[in-house]
Amino acid sequence: MLGAGGCCAVGGYGRAVCPAGPGRMPHFAKLLLLIFCLVLLVESRKHRRRRWTSQLELQKAGHIYKKNHDVTKTRKGKTEQLLRVDDHDFTMRPAFGGPAIPVGVDVQVESLDSISEVDMDFTMTLYLRHYWKDERLSFPSTTNNSMTFDGRLVKKIWVPDVFFVHSKRSFIHDTTTDNIMLRVFPDGHVLYSMRITVTAMCNMDFSRFPLDSQTCSLELESYAYTDEDLMLYWKNGNESLKTDEKISLSQFLIQKFHTTSRLAFYSSTGWYNRLYISFTLRRHIFFFLLQTYFPATLMVMLSWVSFWIDRRAVPARVSLGITTVLTMSTIITGVNASMPRVSYIKAVDIYLWVSFVFVFLSVLEYAAVNYLTTVQERKERKLREKFPCTCGIPHSKTMMLDGNYSESDTNSLAGYTRSQVVPEEEKQEKMVVHLAMSNASNSSRKRGLKGHVGLRIIQNTHAIDKYSRLIFPGTYIFFNLIYWSVFS
Repeated sequence: MLGAGGCCAVGGYGRAVCPAGPGRMPHFAKLLLLIFCLVLLVESRKHRRRRWTSQLELQKAGHIYKKNHDVTKTRKGKTEQLLRVDDHDFTMRPAFGGPAIPVGVDVQVESLDSISEVDMDFTMTLYLRHYWKDERLSFPSTTNNSMTFDGRLVKKIWVPDVFFVHSKRSFIHDTTTDNIMLRVFPDGHVLYSMRITVTAMCNMDFSRFPLDSQTCSLELESYAYTDEDLMLYWKNGNESLKTDEKISLSQFLIQKFHTTSRLAFYSSTGWYNRLYISFTLRRHIFFFLLQTYFPATLMVMLSWVSFWIDRRAVPARVSLGITTVLTMSTIITGVNASMPRVSYIKAVDIYLWVSFVFVFLSVLEYAAVNYLTTVQERKERKLREKFPCTCGIPHSKTMMLDGNYSESDTNSLAGYTRSQVVPEEEKQEKMVVHLAMSNASNSSRKRGLKGHVGLRIIQNTHAIDKYSRLIFPGTYIFFNLIYWSVFS
């Protein structure tokens, strides 16, 4: 009960109890009480507003969560209901017991990674796509939109069991997830796509290496289903194979890709449809010109330098010949180390071994020159022992023999004495031999032209080097003309 002086509280028995004092309550206390009441009122309103806002947010979040959860649950129910995965036995092929199911295939080659001559194989990355119809997966749709899935659904339905014939290694890419796509259309048509890297065998013929062209094939075939159960075919003929224009190899030029199909027979299981992806490669020759042909040709030309070196310089000519022979052996070994051990002769083997023969013959040529020189010096030694020195005989027909003069040179020296031909300071180095010129000339006239040439070559051993300077380069050039006209 509020009195005139201020606030009063109601006591027991309905009596009003008021504060004591002359003025019952001062104005200052009333002001404090009023402020306190206002603060309490404001704090209570803030608390109510905070609670109301939080409840509203919870209701919205719950509504969104409930909506998303319902969509996922509804989609899951629709997928199971539409595709009826659990209602069918997908271990059996579509239309089991009926005609063969046609499975179309197309391929997009992403990259041709490597070609190995040693292992006789190639590595390719491609997109492999299958097309077939499975009425068990058909579903009603008003918009005729397809449904796309990842690799998890593939394990629950039937898919073609295509494998790569003659493959050594293959795998499906799994970064960041398995690179598998499954697309189902309302009428039951299915698209099944995978990204695969496969290493397969390639039978190569190296008889023309490195001027060769190789044709390799990637073969696809069903592993379990014969042609009576599964008909594998190229979906769009030659247009079923697509390639990236940026595909390139360091040693080969990719000439063309093409597709074919055949039937393969196994005696224990029957006939199977087999698809072929064939491509032709032509080897780049420039690398082998720099690494093999040019060095071999330079070694052969270097061996010819010995023909211009004095035949008495034994260390120079022998070391040059041995160096070129060893270098050619190293080149041959290096080429064969990067090639398979085939049992037939390759084109590069013909060139390298012919070059090796030329280098080896240059060494044999000097051996012949050195041997003939030794034989000639031995004959001169016998002549010196047979004929005494006639240094004091005037007007005698004499000549000098130092292993460098032929019979014609001897005839040209007839009539000259030792003092006219040989200076005094060379008396200890030259041997003067008296010859009966009449008998020598008579015997030489009876010999034919062939014998005269042979005697000249024997007496002038340096003539072998002269002939070799022409014969060796001419023969090697002729060999190169034949080689490049046949293999290029």
